[in-house]
This record gives sequence, structure tokens and C-alpha cells, in this order.
Amino acid sequence: MSAIPAVYAIPALAHHSFAMFDASKQTTVAGTVKEFQWSNPHAWITLMVANSDGQLDQWSIEMGGPGGLARQAGFPRPSPRMNISVIMHPLRDGAHGGQFLAVTLPDGNAAGNPDRNPSAE
Repeated sequence: MSAIPAVYAIPALAHHSFAMFDASKQTTVAGTVKEFQWSNPHAWITLMVANSDGQLDQWSIEMGGPGGLARQAGFPRPSPRMNISVIMHPLRDGAHGGQFLAVTLPDGNAAGNPDRNPSAE
């Protein structure tokens, strides 16, 4: 009987910490969607963003799980070559990535909530 609780604890332990993201900061990046992954346990946007030299840098933006995103009525699924703007908590180490907060699509429609704290969820 004592093995049953351990089985249920394994998925919880497998989920990573959000300590890699700096929740005290928000960064906005605008670029072209390279790929959108609607997958468990987290959806991802890979975004190509021009740097100060005009070269493209690849940014990886971690989103919530597809189930949570689907519960947000009309949450868009960005498609490749779509130009979008993303608000996120940046990675603490300065790498090109972050934790998704909100997106603005080419038509001006927005989704997400830049004021929420996903690390607390």
C-alpha cells in the first residue's frame, strides 16, 4: 500500500521549478514564429527575433499546458511565419528565452495576461 502514494508523486516531482525565470522582470520581444508546439506538459513558441546587429536570434518561450491554454476562450495558436509580440518573464541567465505571459497577434488581438504570476500557479 505504501507504493501507491509514491506512484502519484512521481509526476509532481518531474515538473520543473520556475526559478530559471526572473518573475520580477517583464520583457517584450517581437519577431517571426518559427514553430509553435502544442504539447504536454508545456506548449512552446520558437520565435526568431532580430538583434541589434540585424541578425536573427532564436528565442524559446515556455507557455502553460495545452489544457490550461484551451480553457482560455479563443486562445490563438500562432503559425509559422506569423509576426507576433510576446510579453514574458526572461531567463535569469540572460539566454534567449522566457516564460510566456501574453501575446499580440498581427491583427492587434491579444491573449494571455501580462499581470499574472504563472510561477505561483
